[in-house]
This record gives sequence, C-alpha cells and structure tokens, in this order.
Amino acid sequence: MWLVRHYLVKALAESTTRHGVFLDVLGVGVLVTGDSGIGKSELGLELVTRGNGLVADDITELYRVSPETLEGRCPELLRDFLEVRGLGVLNIRTMFGETAVRRKKSLKLIVHLHRPTPAELAQMERLSLNASFQEILNVKISTVTIPVVAGRNLAVLVEAAARNFVLQQRGIDSMQEFLGRHAQHMQDL
Repeated sequence: MWLVRHYLVKALAESTTRHGVFLDVLGVGVLVTGDSGIGKSELGLELVTRGNGLVADDITELYRVSPETLEGRCPELLRDFLEVRGLGVLNIRTMFGETAVRRKKSLKLIVHLHRPTPAELAQMERLSLNASFQEILNVKISTVTIPVVAGRNLAVLVEAAARNFVLQQRGIDSMQEFLGRHAQHMQDL
C-alpha cells in the first residue's frame, strides 16, 4: 500500500509550470528566472561545466508533492536539452555525461536575474535585512534577485546564493552575525 500511495501522490499532485532554467546547484534545487535574453541558459551551461546538474531548460514543471515541497521536472520533449543563443540546442547528457543531468529535484531557491537601469543600480539596497519569498502552489520559496551587469560572474554568485541558503537552513545567518558584530563594535567605542 505504501508504494501505491507514493505513486498516487505524485500522479495526483497539483502542478504548474514556470519559465526558467532549473538546476541542482551544490545539492540545492535552484530555479533561475528573468527576462528573455538575459542569459539564463548561458548561466545554466556555465553551472553545468562547474559540476552542477541540469533539470530543465525553458519550462519547468512543478508538482506539489507534500504540503511544503515542490518537485521540479522537465517536460519529456525537452529532457537533457539546453538552448543557447548562437549555439543552438545542446544535449547536455551527451556532452557532459550522466552526472550532468537530473530527472527531478525539490525546488528550494529562486534566483531572479534582473538588468537594472543605472538609477535602479544606484538605489539598490546593499544590505537586505528582509528575506524575500515567492509563493508557488501555496509553498513559500526563498528568492534572491541578482542584478546583471557587465563583469559579474553570475555562476559564482548563484553558487554563493545556494551555499548561503544551506547555511540559513542550518541556522547560520551571516547578515545577523555581521549586524551583531557591528553593534558590539559600536558599543565598544
């Protein structure tokens, strides 16, 4: 019965789709979103070359498999493929091997790429104190927005966001640690 229940839950799960590149980054399910042409697929390719895994490019199917868990999968037609402007459609499994692709992954983090105007960039908050979330199928997913400007290594930033997410899940909050250290330093003066 427990085996049948497992398959029924997956077959009858609420579902939706999202536009973006879904990856396994250092063990964290990360959905990279942003405007068309901003570089999501190129970033996905860079992350795969760094040892991370591709789940889906362009369209990600999301299933609510438990009250607090969304599982991302790739539509069958697009499985293993990544489309990069200028190169065309690449078969990631063929190019990089079995370990470069994943069938499914739990969505834990959304990284939104945003190309800011110079005015927006100047006013961007450097020390964000509030956690950001997106709600998909009534599940809150942590969200990070990364400004896309020339010279930034987005792959390193996405990996750092994934590592920071893991630390936060373990109760380690670098921002709060910094603010506490700063407050202590101000008292000591």
